[in-house]
Amino acid sequence: MTMPKNFDFAEAESRLYKWWEENGWFKPEAAAPDAESFTISIPPPNVTGSLHIGHALFVALEDLMTRYERMRGKAALWVPGTDHAGIATQLQVEKLLRDEGTSREEVGREEF
Repeated sequence: MTMPKNFDFAEAESRLYKWWEENGWFKPEAAAPDAESFTISIPPPNVTGSLHIGHALFVALEDLMTRYERMRGKAALWVPGTDHAGIATQLQVEKLLRDEGTSREEVGREEF
């Protein structure tokens, strides 16, 4: 078998995506009812820092591990975290307002 000089990413993605769909790998319910479970739960994103390549790396690794365990027959679930109360975001917005010389009380509830 000869390998092409350049790898065709678009062709590979299309082929592998089709294979995943045909085999039901995108469906968590594909696992048997008595299958062992595998869950990755991650904390909510941190609004106080800048995004960097490490964020993309860890999301890709978590996705890979979840899909791999699903392919092994486990009931796999990846649960991304959310900041349901928005407290971290609120603190950052209040800091920006302070830097502008105002406050959430001054701007009012609707604008805040």
